[in-house]
Amino acid sequence: MWEFLREITDPQTIIREGGMILLLLVIFAENGLIVGFFLPGDSLIFLAGVITASANPLNTEIEHLALLMFGAAVAGSLFGYLFGRRVGKRLFHRPDSFIFKRKYLDLTQSYYEKHGGKTLILGRFLPIIRTFAPIIAGVIKVPMGTFMVFNILGGALWICSLSFIGYYIGHKFPWIEGYLGYIILGFISITTMLLVRQYWQHKKEKRQQKDA
Repeated sequence: MWEFLREITDPQTIIREGGMILLLLVIFAENGLIVGFFLPGDSLIFLAGVITASANPLNTEIEHLALLMFGAAVAGSLFGYLFGRRVGKRLFHRPDSFIFKRKYLDLTQSYYEKHGGKTLILGRFLPIIRTFAPIIAGVIKVPMGTFMVFNILGGALWICSLSFIGYYIGHKFPWIEGYLGYIILGFISITTMLLVRQYWQHKKEKRQQKDA
C-alpha cells in the first residue's frame, strides 16, 4: 500500500507508467474527489509540459495536452460541486479518518468566506483547497452558472499557466530534464509553505473570533 501511494504521488511515475489516461485521472481526482487531495497536481501539470517539449512520451502536442488536462480539471471540480450539493451539511459531521479530516473543510470554508467565488480560481494553486473548494461551493449551493464561470476560468488559468511555462522551459532548456526531481521538490516546498501560511492565518482568525 505504501509503495502504491509513493508511486501515485510521483509525477514522473504517473506519466511514465500510466501515460495520458492516468495523468487525466489524477487531475480529475485532485479537483473534486475527497481522496484526491494528496495528489501532485501542480508539479504533474508542469512536468507534463516540460517533457512534451522534449522526449514527448505522451505523443501529443502541447495545445492538445493542455485542452485535455483542462477538461479533466473542470470535470473533476464539477463532480466535487455536485457531490457537495448532494451530501450537504452532513459532510461537516463526518468523523475524521486516515483520508478525510474535518480541518480540511474548515480551512477551505474560511478561504471561501474571505475570497468568495475567486476561491475557485486562487484555490487552484493551493493543494487541499483545490480539492475541497468545489465541494464547499456545492454545500453552500452556489448557483450552477456562477460556479461554472469560476470553474472554467480557474481551470484555464491553472492548466495553461503551468503547462505552457513548463513547455517553454523544456523547449528552451532541454537539459532541465536531468533536474526534474529538484523541480518537483521545489513545487512541493512552495505549495506547502503557502498552505501552511493559510492554515496559520485561519487559526489566528479563529482565535480572534473566540476572544471577541
